[in-house]
Amino acid sequence: MLEPDLPILDAHHHLWDRPGQRYLFDEFLADTNTGHRVVGSIFIQCRSMYRADGPDAMKPVGETEFVNGIAARSASGMYGELRACAGIVGFADLTLGAAVKPVLEAHLRAAPDRFKGVRNMTASDPSPAISAGFGKVRGGMLMEKSFREGFSELAPLGLSADVWAYHPQLPEVIDLARSFPETSIIVNHCGGPLNQGHFRENRTQELGRWRESLETLSEMKNVTIKLGGMCMQIGGLDFHQRETPPSSEELAEAFRPLVLPCIKLFGAERCMFESNFAMDKGMASYAILWNAFKRLVADHSPVEKSALFAGTAARVYRLQLNCIAPTHEQLDATV
Repeated sequence: MLEPDLPILDAHHHLWDRPGQRYLFDEFLADTNTGHRVVGSIFIQCRSMYRADGPDAMKPVGETEFVNGIAARSASGMYGELRACAGIVGFADLTLGAAVKPVLEAHLRAAPDRFKGVRNMTASDPSPAISAGFGKVRGGMLMEKSFREGFSELAPLGLSADVWAYHPQLPEVIDLARSFPETSIIVNHCGGPLNQGHFRENRTQELGRWRESLETLSEMKNVTIKLGGMCMQIGGLDFHQRETPPSSEELAEAFRPLVLPCIKLFGAERCMFESNFAMDKGMASYAILWNAFKRLVADHSPVEKSALFAGTAARVYRLQLNCIAPTHEQLDATV
C-alpha cells in the first residue's frame, strides 16, 4: 500500500442485501482491512432495507435505521479504528415539497448523531445508451417546483444534499446551487461525465462541455465535489472485460483526465475521494482503487492530501473522527 498511514474517510459507499448481491458490514470491513488506513466512511442511500409497512413516504427511514445499527456496531471499537457509516445520507422524496419535512425529521430521530443529508436519484439522460443500475428516471427533476420546495427544507434542519447528475445536467445543478446558497451541495462522481454512445463518439467535445460546467459550478462556495465513481459502466472504462484486473497505475492513468481538473477547479479543500463501493468493485479492488487515488496526487502537499482523503469529507459532513480537517488557512499557506 502507498502511504499506509494516511487517514482515509471514504466519502461514499453503499450497503445492501439483494438477490445475488450481498454487501453489508462484513464485506465492507473485509475491503477496508486490506492495508490502507480507513478511519471512517459515509453511507449513501441505495434503496436498501426500506420499511415493509407504513406510509410510502416514511419507508426509506428504514434504511437509516438499518445503517445506524451498523454504525453503532463499528463504533464499538471491536473491529478496529474504522468508524463505518459515521455519516449517513438517506433518501427522502423531495418532490413531496413541504410535506417532506416530517420525513426528514424522522430520519433525524432515527440517527440523530449520524444523519447528515439526503440524495434523490436525479441522474437522467434520454439516450438509450445510458443505462444506470438504478433504472431510468425522468429528466428535469432538479428544476421542478415541488422538488425545490422540498429542497428548501434541508438547510433549516442543518442537512446537506448529495446530487447525482450526469454532465449534461450540470447547468441544472448550477441553477440549484445559485438558488439555494445556504444549502451545502455535494456533487457526486466527478460531476457524472458520460462516455457511452454518442458521448463516446464526441469525447473531446463532451469533456469540454463537462469542464465548462464545472468551472461555473466551482465558483459557488456552497458546492463540493466527490472524486470517484469512475468505474461505473457509464464512464466507458472496460477493465471489467479483461482477464486480469487493472493495476493502480492503469487506474490512475484512466482517472487522470477527470480527477485532476476537479482538484484544479475546486481546490483540495472542496474535493473528497470516494470508493463508490460496491458499485465500483466490478472493475477494481478496494486496495488498488485507493492506491490509484494516491498516485494521482503524489505531488500534492501533505495538507492537500489530508483534505482530499479525509479532511474535506469530515468538514462537509460535520464529523469528529481520528483525523483533522485542514482549515482553509492551512491550505492557503501552501499556495
